[in-house]
Parts: sequence; C-alpha cells; structure tokens
Amino acid sequence: MRKALNLMLVLTLAFFAATLFASKVRSAPAVQEVAPVFGLPFLDPPGPDTWLLGQPYGNTTGAFNRRRSFYVAGQGLHFGVDLSARCGYPIVAIGDGVVTKVDASEHGAAPHNLMVDHLNGYASFYGHLLERPDLQTGQSVSRGQIVAKVGDPDETCTSRPHLHLEIRNAGRYDRAYNPISLIEADWDTLALSGPFSRGFARDLSDPRRWQHLDDQPEVQFWGPMQNDYLNPWPPDWGG
Repeated sequence: MRKALNLMLVLTLAFFAATLFASKVRSAPAVQEVAPVFGLPFLDPPGPDTWLLGQPYGNTTGAFNRRRSFYVAGQGLHFGVDLSARCGYPIVAIGDGVVTKVDASEHGAAPHNLMVDHLNGYASFYGHLLERPDLQTGQSVSRGQIVAKVGDPDETCTSRPHLHLEIRNAGRYDRAYNPISLIEADWDTLALSGPFSRGFARDLSDPRRWQHLDDQPEVQFWGPMQNDYLNPWPPDWGG
C-alpha cells in the first residue's frame, strides 16, 4: 500500500512539473529575427561569368594584416563586403533612397564612389566604381535601378576589379554594419567559392570569437582597434 501511495505521489508531482514547464514554454516570448531589408547590388545571379563573393565583412585575415594602414579607420576590420565582377559590370541600388554623396573622397574606395540614404535609417555606399556615377545629390533612386559600374581600385581592370559595398547609418555615416545580415542572399553558398581573403583572423585567447559570416562586430569609424591581438592566428605580419 505504501509503495502504491509513493508511486502515486511521484506521478502527481511529475504531472504538475510537466504542466508548469509547458505553461512556461507557451508563455515564453518568441525569438524575433530581423529580416533582411535590402537586395543584392546586381541583377544577375552569382557565377563565374557574373559576380562572386570576394571578401566578407568583418575580421578578415586581409584586414587584420593591414589593420594599422588600410583599415585603421575601421577599427582594424573590413567594414564592407567585396563582390568580384568585371569592370563595367552594372551595379544597382540595394533599396529605395536618395543620393547624398557622389565621389566623396573622405570615404575612400577610389577611384569613384556613391552614397545613398534610405528611409529605414541605413545608408548604402558603393566604392571602387569605374567612373563617376551619372547621378546628382538629392536625386531619388529605386531598388534595382542601375546606379554605377564596377571598377578596379588599381585602375587597371585586370588587377582586382570588384564592388566594395558598405551599409552605414544614414546622415552621420560614422558606423558600419554587417551587410550579410541586412542583404537577402544565400551567403553560405556564396562563401564556398571565389573569396580572395583566407577567412577570419583568430584571437587564440578566444579562438571561436568572430569566426562566422553573421557574427562580425559593428564598426565605429576611428574608434579603438578591435583586433589588436597579443596571440593572433595567422601570425602577425606587422599590421
């Protein structure tokens, strides 16, 4: 009899525990994922005859190795995404917006560049353009509209032609965000071929940090260096 009562007590407690757990699960708020708000800067799908991912945003080995020179303004990080394409390949606006800057040398990415502000609080910046865009400040552009042409930062069209695309905060332009989380694309597949960067640099004191396309940090331009590691991999080549 005592064993039967003990068994009934255990079953009753298990029932109430399961009920309480289910109630908490039902009442827990759903995780909200931010949907991408922009499209790709090209109309054609990726491929060897169109365009490929050249270098992702963030703590890339290429940026780490030049963190005290080319990327010092971006806290040592590659503060945009590079998309390889031939010179002259048409670039489209990634969202509806208004042109705010054309050939703004203070933002680099020569020989030509373009800045577009969007109503959602972001700005898109297109760099290493072949020629000055045929647009005026204050002019409206639509998502998918051709706004520029791919160029080569070395101005050879045989060295490394690509589009350098950034997403910044509209108006101030002093922060850069990870385009991979804001642009709708199959980034995992794009990362399988084409990159001219050898992945992400590692801090061997925290080797799992910033090792994925979508977990890279925001950039505060001219803020303190984010990746000046004491124990890096690959080894420090002088920055």
